[in-house]
Amino acid sequence: MRVTFATKPVSLGRPNEDFVAATPDAVVLLDGAGTPAGSESGCSHGVAWYSRMLGSTLLASMTQSTGTLTEILGEGIKAVTSMHDFTCDLAHAGTPSATVVMLRCTGDMLQWLVLADSVLILDVADSAEPLVVCDDREAQVGSRYRSRMDALPGGSPEHQQAHREYVEAMRQHRNRDGGFWVASVEPLVAEQAETGAIRADQVRAAALLSDGASRLVDRFGLATWREALDLLDEGGPAELIHRVRQAERSDLDGSHWPRGKTFDDATAVYVTVSEDAE
Repeated sequence: MRVTFATKPVSLGRPNEDFVAATPDAVVLLDGAGTPAGSESGCSHGVAWYSRMLGSTLLASMTQSTGTLTEILGEGIKAVTSMHDFTCDLAHAGTPSATVVMLRCTGDMLQWLVLADSVLILDVADSAEPLVVCDDREAQVGSRYRSRMDALPGGSPEHQQAHREYVEAMRQHRNRDGGFWVASVEPLVAEQAETGAIRADQVRAAALLSDGASRLVDRFGLATWREALDLLDEGGPAELIHRVRQAERSDLDGSHWPRGKTFDDATAVYVTVSEDAE
């Protein structure tokens, strides 16, 4: 696999709560769930720490273990939980969590795992449209609580308060039946991930996007998934993120595209999967 990626935080001076890392045979992307100002998490380390610890743990295991990606994710969550279970309140509803996308080439197979709302796009041979994998359970739950937040001008004190209330309401549905699932404290959450495998020679390319990058397609509607793949191929991950930032700056108050965050950490990964990738 040939891997290129770009990642950009909301602003300089703020920690990037996304995490991305790769080897020639494996890629992992995490998008940490941020804690709004005024909300507590029970953790002294923070979301960026959690994403980095879990992401680096997963990548190491993906390259060394013969276990399934589900098993690796479960063991990774367990390992990171043990790093701070004596110092932090891991029973707190806001304890750090993250989405996860894992992609690994083993022999002639390409294996993948997606947990929560980061996106995996597979450009499958002999198919005009790509295969898009994303767990939309969080969006389904969130639709019950978004109306007040989306009706307020982005960046206003009222919107910030509504966003904090939205996040705290969503916490009550996190990692529960009928709700949505993210990596956090409980290893069994890994069993809720979407998984699959496909022959590597059937995939021309793949993309991994945090929701701060995928919003070009799934929130702003400024590109199709096919056009996003073409943009990644022609301009690279940094260009896709640049297009996202342009859109965000053109709609600072969210009047055209209502959203919880005016800007978001954005990470895009483009993977070429072919025998002549080098």
